[in-house]
Formats: sequence, C-alpha cells, structure tokens
Amino acid sequence: MPDFLKRFIANPFARYALLGVLLLVLSVQLVAVVQEVRGTPKKPTIEVVLTQDIGEVTALPAKKERLEYLLVAKPTAERPRYVYKLGGENKLHVVQVPSSSHYALEREVLLKNSVPYKIADKKFLAANPAVLEGGEGDSGAAGAVGDFVMRFLPTLFILAFAVYMMKAGMPGMASKANMLQPADLKGSMDDLIGMDDIKREVSHLVEMIRDREKYAAHGIDKPFNVMFTGPAGTGKTKLAGYLAKELGMPLITASGSGLESGFVGGGSRTLTKLYARACEMGNCVIFLDEAQSLFMPRGRGQRKYDDDTANMLLGLLDGVGVKDDGSRVIWVVASNFDDANSEMDEAMLRRFQVKINFRLPNRAEREALLKAFLAKRAPECVDWANTDLRQVAEITANLSPALLESTVDRASMIAIQEKAVINTELLFRAFERTAIGLTDRATTADKARERERIALHELGHFFMAVHPLLQQGKSLAEVKAQCRTLKISTEAVSKMGALGFVLSAGEDAKLNTRQELEQEVMQLYGGAAAEEMFYGESGVSTGSQTDIEKATRILQTVVARLSLYSRSKLDYSQLQAKGVDEKALAAIEAKSAELYEQTLTALRGYEQLMQVLKGVLLDRFVLSKDEVFDLMEGLAAAKCDAPASSTV
Repeated sequence: MPDFLKRFIANPFARYALLGVLLLVLSVQLVAVVQEVRGTPKKPTIEVVLTQDIGEVTALPAKKERLEYLLVAKPTAERPRYVYKLGGENKLHVVQVPSSSHYALEREVLLKNSVPYKIADKKFLAANPAVLEGGEGDSGAAGAVGDFVMRFLPTLFILAFAVYMMKAGMPGMASKANMLQPADLKGSMDDLIGMDDIKREVSHLVEMIRDREKYAAHGIDKPFNVMFTGPAGTGKTKLAGYLAKELGMPLITASGSGLESGFVGGGSRTLTKLYARACEMGNCVIFLDEAQSLFMPRGRGQRKYDDDTANMLLGLLDGVGVKDDGSRVIWVVASNFDDANSEMDEAMLRRFQVKINFRLPNRAEREALLKAFLAKRAPECVDWANTDLRQVAEITANLSPALLESTVDRASMIAIQEKAVINTELLFRAFERTAIGLTDRATTADKARERERIALHELGHFFMAVHPLLQQGKSLAEVKAQCRTLKISTEAVSKMGALGFVLSAGEDAKLNTRQELEQEVMQLYGGAAAEEMFYGESGVSTGSQTDIEKATRILQTVVARLSLYSRSKLDYSQLQAKGVDEKALAAIEAKSAELYEQTLTALRGYEQLMQVLKGVLLDRFVLSKDEVFDLMEGLAAAKCDAPASSTV
C-alpha cells in the first residue's frame, strides 16, 4: 500500500469523510431509483398478452419472417420475459420463463436459428410498464431493489471496503488475539519430555512471580518479562500455556507478525488493546508468538512510523500504566532467533529479565520422545519387539520434537496404507519421507546414461564418507558401525530437484576440527571427482552445483573467518568492506584445488569397487547401508581387487 494512502487511512477525519461521501453518493442513487419506481407510467398504446407458454418461444424461428422485433426483459431476474411483436398485429406478446430455461432457449432456439433479439432497455420498459406486470417479484419495490443492487454493486463494494478500513484502523480492532482461561489450557509441564534444564528455569520463574515480595525487597518491582528463543518446534508455545496454567492466570495469545494490520499505527494500537484487555483480567499472561520482527534494531527504516509497534512494546514492557490495585501482566515473547544468531535491538533485550533458550533434544531425549509418541497408539499398532528406538533416535539427530512427532505420524500413515505395524524399518522409512520427501523412479527409469552418471556420482559421495575410516585400517564391520550413510539412491527427489541422493543420519552439534571440515569438503567433492574419473574433466555435469556451493561455504568459514591455515588469526570476512579480501580468496582457491586433487586420488583406489556397485545400484535403484556393506564383504571374500589403503 502506498505511503500517502496509509497516511490518509490513518487519519480518522479522512476515513469518516470518505465514508460520508460514499453514503451521499448512494443516497442520491437510491433516490433516483425510488423516483423511477414511483414515476407515473405512460398508458399503454398497444395490447399486451402475457403468458408462460414456452412453446411460443420455440415457435419463433418459424415466424422469423413476420417478426418485427424480439426483446428480452430482465434477463438476470428469476423469471425473464420474452417480448415480441409480429407484423400486422397491434399487440405485444410477453412470455414469462424460468431463469433455468432462459439460457437453454437463448442458445438452442434463438442463436441456433439466427433469430435476432435485443435486451429491453429502460426507455422501452418505461413506455410499456405492462410488460413487467403480473410477475413473481420482478416488478415493484422488490424489483427496484434488485435492480439497484445490480446497477450499483461496485459502489456497494467500495462502501463495504470503507467500513472494513474504518474498523481495521480503529484502536484495538485489528487484534486477532485469543484468550484462554486456566481451565481451558491443556497439559502441564510434566508433558514436556526431557528438557530438564528448561523446566527448572520455568519453575524458578513461577516461584519469582508468585513470591514477588522477596524480589521487591531487592528493589525489583517491575513486571517480569520473559523471552523464549530457540528453533521452531521445540515447545515454546506449549510451555507458555503450561506457565499460565501453573500460575492460574488467563492467557492471551497473539502473533507478533499479525500485529500489523496494514495501516499506520495499527500494530501499536493492537498492543495497547491487548494490554488493556489483560489489565481488565487482573493477573494475566500475554504471549506474543513469532515476534522476531519486533526485535530488529530500530531506526533503520526510512519512514518515521516504521518503529511505532516496537516503541509501544518497549513502553508496555516497562510496566507503563500498571494499576495500583496489584494487577500484574506477564509478557512472554517467543522468537525463533536470539541475539547469538541475529542482530537484535539492545533496548528491547534489556526489557527481559528472564531469557530461556530452547534447544533441540539430545539422543536420550529423542528416544524418550519417540517412545511417548508411539505410546499414544493402540498396542496392536506397534511391534515393540522389533522396534529399536535407540537406533531411530541415533539417526534423527537435530530433529525438533515437532518433527519427531511428524515422523511418527508419517509411520502411522504408512502402516495404515500397507496394513502393517510400526517397527524400526517403518520408522526409518518415515524418517526418510520427512527428511527427503517423495522419491520417483519413473523420472530416471528410461535414462540409462543419466542413471549411470547419477550412480557413480552418489557412490563417489559414499566412498569419500567411509575413506577416512578405511584409511585408519578399520575392518568393514567397524566402518559400518561408524558410517552414518543410510542408503544410496538413483531415484529422483522433486523436493530437492535432485536425480539421486545419499541419505545420511543426522549428527548432534559438536566442535569440528580443521581435519573434519576438510573431510566434509572432500565428501562433497566426491560426486564431481567420480564423474571426472569416469568421464574426464570435461564430463563433469551440473549435478555438482549444490555440492560446490556447500563446499564453498565451508572453505570460506575455515579460511576467511577462522584462519585455520594461518598463524594470523583474523576474520577476513570483516575486512571485505575495506577491500582486504584478496588474500582470503587466493587461499580458498588454493585449498579447494588441493582438496579436490586429494579426492580424485582417493577415489581412484575404489574405481573397481565403484564399477561393481554401480551395476547393482542401476539394477535395484536403491541400496541400503546393509546391502552396500554386504556387497563389499562379498567382494572382499572373493578377493576382488581393492584399494591398498582399505581392508576390502
């Protein structure tokens, strides 16, 4: 919406003036219609014959030569009328037909037989008022109202829009908040599985709010404002409800992104309305979800009203307007970002005495969550004897509780479709569907050359993932136990725009060494290196684009931001504005070339293995981790040629 229009709508006098003008226009139009209805009609100068016999209309093609004219009166009414005059007659024939028959008659009789006709205009109807007499709702005041609506529908629409703008622009009317009483809030903090550190923080917060006198003795007399941060799906919204229920307070919920109504000042007025409503309740919790936009540094917008909502929130968080009767309003604001990974306004951050950072569950917590989600199913739906939740928890690293629940729900859907029970294998498939999405064999089934390239590309990734373990002289059983690859596929994935993939289990957050980051880059280069090894340097395809983008980001971090290859520990990315990035760029290019050559050298040792596995992969489309290592063990037992650095 243009700024001048926002300013116009923000002005209440302008809104009322616009509404008044529209009402005046409609009044003038209504008066004109009433006068037209009440006007004295002219006496008919010709006899009018009214009938409902549709056969008269179907007989018109035979009378086409004698037809002086044919008019259709009120074609959009419930019962349109066909008006015709034949040569040599001093009378008008009026045939009233249902609207459902009108379109068929028009198409099958008039148009098909080229019978000329027109729509009866106002002048004709005024001169022949008897044409509309004797109908069912087509004349009189009701007909005038219908005619008015059809003639002035655009103006009515504008009027309705003006009324909407009036309501949206008035203080508090843009609020989309919901209020829940403590009895309406479901669950408790005991339902939050794991996350003991977070639950302790919330319990401490409940104690602080209940026993404010202790904190008042220390001079802490402001309301407690709480900030929840952390990844999506970690339970911030649920915990806000648990907190309100634990305190026995009603909960008012609103979306931070929904505060802005599109009108200047709409967000600040909505916040004021929310606060006034909370104060009326006495003790109350206001929960603002998805409020990261309110934490952006202020003063960067070009318009003076850009920061109105944030400025209003700052004042309310300070307790401006708190009643003296002891009522308290607890603000709980949730954001998917925090000041560690996003730049936030310092003044806003200072208003929150309590900050609770949510995290992703660890392996033990994931196992407990999976068990709790599966326990909601009927006993016959889960094959507990063949369900290894520890193994499932191992592969679902970095999944939030919400995504874990989605994975279990997906497993149930697959079980219902296949008339099976949930077990480890089915949970693995559900995780794949959640992480990868739908796969499709038909896209690549008839492209033999493409599939061969895809198979070699994905095998290149796989062998560079296990290469460091084989280099250490580990047995295939040990390598299999430590390998995070779950499957290699030549199926297309529309979600990623890929024609093949290697699915690997996630890994919990950890500190990475320079060597581990180099191995990650070499694993990404494995696809392109495999293509070059089999098709030559000019045969590398565009399928490596995403791999190269990821490798570039890693190398930029290693070289330019961490200076892991230099004794001078500098973040060169901060010096780019001053033009001091040539050294970092040269170092990134040199290290990339070095790691790519190492990848090529390593893959040459697995060339024969890749040729054998390629044939099996092309035949089966997909190879699981177990199948890959079974094939490798079989080849080793058959004394196939193997790389000197491996135990195969």
